[in-house]
Amino acid sequence: MYYFFKIALTALLVVAVSEISKRSSLVGGALASLPLVSFLGMIWLYIDTGNTDKVSELSRNIFWLVLPSLSFFVLLPILLKKGVGFSASFGISTVVMVGFYLGMIFCLKKIGIQ
Repeated sequence: MYYFFKIALTALLVVAVSEISKRSSLVGGALASLPLVSFLGMIWLYIDTGNTDKVSELSRNIFWLVLPSLSFFVLLPILLKKGVGFSASFGISTVVMVGFYLGMIFCLKKIGIQ
């Protein structure tokens, strides 16, 4: 029952962002920009383990990995405004973002962050 609750709540948040965005992209964007998945992930991790060190480590890693994800949100609207189709823009932006993630993970390992 606990896992069903976690899945249902998480899915509800995704659907809420989608539905709210139909009415107001600003409000939808504000809701989507909140780190709700991160909040829920930390809460579920703490409830499941009771380990604040794991929550702290997750929080630190989220910080570093948010940075490469921003490339997606910069590139996608640029491509769309240039007339590139949605699917291609989404795919290109995703590939670039994954490249930035891999680059960030490589850099973090070089400075000793695992």
